[in-house]
Amino acid sequence: MGIASQEAVTQLSALMDELDDPLKITFQNVHQGYPHETLVRFLKARDWSIPKAHKMLVDCLNWRVQNLIDDILAKPITPDDLYRAIRESQLIGLSGYTKDGHPVFAIGVGLSTYNKASVNYYVQSHIQMNEYRDRIILPAATKKYGRHISTCVKVLDMTGLKLSALSQIKLLTIISTVDDLNYPEKTETYYIVNAPYIFSACWKVVKPLLQERTRRKVQVLQGCGRDELLKIMDYASLPHFCKREGSGSSRYSSSESEDCFSLDHSFHQQQYSYIKQQAANRNYVALLKQGSFHVDVPGPDPEGIKIVKTIETELHKIGGGERNGLSHSLSGLKIDSA
Repeated sequence: MGIASQEAVTQLSALMDELDDPLKITFQNVHQGYPHETLVRFLKARDWSIPKAHKMLVDCLNWRVQNLIDDILAKPITPDDLYRAIRESQLIGLSGYTKDGHPVFAIGVGLSTYNKASVNYYVQSHIQMNEYRDRIILPAATKKYGRHISTCVKVLDMTGLKLSALSQIKLLTIISTVDDLNYPEKTETYYIVNAPYIFSACWKVVKPLLQERTRRKVQVLQGCGRDELLKIMDYASLPHFCKREGSGSSRYSSSESEDCFSLDHSFHQQQYSYIKQQAANRNYVALLKQGSFHVDVPGPDPEGIKIVKTIETELHKIGGGERNGLSHSLSGLKIDSA
């Protein structure tokens, strides 16, 4: 880090010392003992502008306090059948770790339907995944590998992309906005796999619209990406949809235990049990009744809106009247920019 960058961190740190106590408390949950590295993340997200990074961070902390984000890991989605339905329609999971310790999150972009629950439930589930990653998974990886690990890699499966899923663009934009504003610079690399022609065609249009910092993080791999991914992770850590060339599905694998999207996978079982236990510890009896946890979401960034509109236009051009093309390219590239 250069002298100018270090000075920016020092100045931002001084501004953070002036925060009120509630914001200081939630900031501790954000930085998990690494305030310097956290300030760097927000500075990077605002191109090292101290005033902009300060505003972004303070806005994030206020959002956390106002929406009780520090308590969200004690608010389970119940009953179990509802949570299972969410997991079956919002495909994401932890498949393992890279050789240098970064968690590997798999995302079934093309086959996620988001049609089994209200928007609030999906937003709650997504934020819980972020918080569990940042408060449990990453600190555990830091301890195991003996160095600070604050980012993950994401493998996005484009199997099953359909133009009709543009109907989900509102939800995907909400989730994208939550990540962009409150969980910046949490992903090391986005690997795109199983990309059909229609994705490739649209990616050529979308790529120039993205910030250079984001573009550098996206790698479109051939086929299921197995050979390339094996350079950075062991076979056991590959998402199930990368293990067999031409498997044609991100939903099903030969073994339920291998399917990291399944609620039966150890990662989801551990996370869901953790959230239930936190609720029990705090005697949140009322929260065990069915009811989603509402989170206020600020308006999307104008640049994000422009990208969405461009994607919609290009998809309709490519898809023609068949209604059978790429729908989630933005969800894949932006939904989880955290």
